[in-house]
Amino acid sequence: MTVTLLRRRSPDLRHHPNKTSAILSIPTVKSSLLSISTSFLLLILLTIWCFYALLSNSFHLCFSSRKLDVFCISGGTGADSSENRTIASSKQGTSSSINRRQKEVADGINSVEEYIHTIRSWATANTTSAAPSCDGRGVFVYDLPAKFNKDLVAKCGELLPWSDLCEYFSNDGLGVAISGLGPGWHRTHQYSLEPIFHSRVLRHRCRVTDPAKAALFYVPFYAGLDVLHWHFINASVSDKDSLSAELVQWLEARPEWSLHGGRNHMFVLGKISWDFRRTGDGQWGSRFLSLPQMQAPYKFLIERQPWEVNEIGVPHPTHFHPHSDDQIEAWQSTVAGAKRGTMVSFVGAARPEAAESIRSKIIRQCAAAGGTGECRFVDCGGGGCGEPKEVVETFMRSEFCLQPPGDSPTRKSVFDGLVAGCIPVLFDPFTAYYQYPWHLPEDRRRYSVYLDQEEVREGRVDVVEKLRAVSAKEKEEMRRCIIYELLPGLVYGDAGSEFRRFRDAFGIVMDNMIEMVSRNEKG
Repeated sequence: MTVTLLRRRSPDLRHHPNKTSAILSIPTVKSSLLSISTSFLLLILLTIWCFYALLSNSFHLCFSSRKLDVFCISGGTGADSSENRTIASSKQGTSSSINRRQKEVADGINSVEEYIHTIRSWATANTTSAAPSCDGRGVFVYDLPAKFNKDLVAKCGELLPWSDLCEYFSNDGLGVAISGLGPGWHRTHQYSLEPIFHSRVLRHRCRVTDPAKAALFYVPFYAGLDVLHWHFINASVSDKDSLSAELVQWLEARPEWSLHGGRNHMFVLGKISWDFRRTGDGQWGSRFLSLPQMQAPYKFLIERQPWEVNEIGVPHPTHFHPHSDDQIEAWQSTVAGAKRGTMVSFVGAARPEAAESIRSKIIRQCAAAGGTGECRFVDCGGGGCGEPKEVVETFMRSEFCLQPPGDSPTRKSVFDGLVAGCIPVLFDPFTAYYQYPWHLPEDRRRYSVYLDQEEVREGRVDVVEKLRAVSAKEKEEMRRCIIYELLPGLVYGDAGSEFRRFRDAFGIVMDNMIEMVSRNEKG
């Protein structure tokens, strides 16, 4: 005979608490009289059970709680007593391990949601380009030695061993102009955020040349291009960390840095956070964001580390860089009037070497629906998808765009699709929901569809079938939100752009940062 006494907590879908299995639970009773009668009844039942257990071959009693591992007491003379104890202990140990893991995941998600809520609270309520006075809100741009930025761009021909990126980094990082989509379209590289942002800050209306008049300090270090340069070179970790170490040393010699310990400084980095957080003797990336001196400043990246409250995600650069409000409005009209004959498309490549990837799964589901014309797969494997015009037009012909994670949770394609008015279908909350609190709304249902990747991977969800169920009204409301509310704030204007009715992605970042550091200085 085997009996297990465990405690169970009611599940809470919001916080995913630790779930412990239960076979018998005893509720707490406030009435003292009821408590006595309940205890007396329990004592009788326990006595009867113990008497029966002692007469039988064996007994096995286990206790566990959220903070205490399983503890068991066994007895009896039966031959199977030891075997039962071993099996029960093994099962309970596995269950306890799973429960601890579930709790760790739940706690981690709770922390991420708290951090993203905090960052969102820093944003200003301003929704247009009309900005407050620059009095006491000056922006100082460090004039760094060329090795920290310009020289890295000059190496555009050797950043990748198999490709010359110079056409992508010309024109202040926008790349060469492309035709066929209207004014403002360029062949922009996904890692070009650093020179794009730098060129805009140099022309910001609140820029000051006297650091004593500044509230915010911008450090134009192209750390992403530095990392990219070393990715595919056989070099020591000290070589890979050398430029970032020199940059920190240079900053520490400046009184503006020392005065606040870097707390009123900002960096904009054109690669994902993980590339700047190399651990141990690993060969990939640098340790730039792990340096003690980099903990206080604000860092803006195309993919943030979700557990770092002063890392803030900003949109990947798209191919559209408007110069004026009129160009934004013209593109909004073009996108709103697009004929979307394809229900859903996926522009990307399969990842057969990545066992955890769901890409192969959704490609098969798309192919199964291909005969109906509902789903289109554009294979980017082998260097495909190199023409921005073809990719953008695919998105403009589609109602939904599938955006599964790739090498990391985020995708440039999410923003390319949004700018084309295509509703993103996301499979991982870290792709967008925990990344861009200043540029995407908290209510994800306003602009996206979410499908859990585990359900897709296990075959419990057919993506195409799920999207068929979305009503025409829902699609229209999401597309209206994307085109008229979100789109202006997802693109980076060109170096000389001026907006009066809109704020682009750059304007949102700068307005929020200037307001935040000015408020902190006063408080």
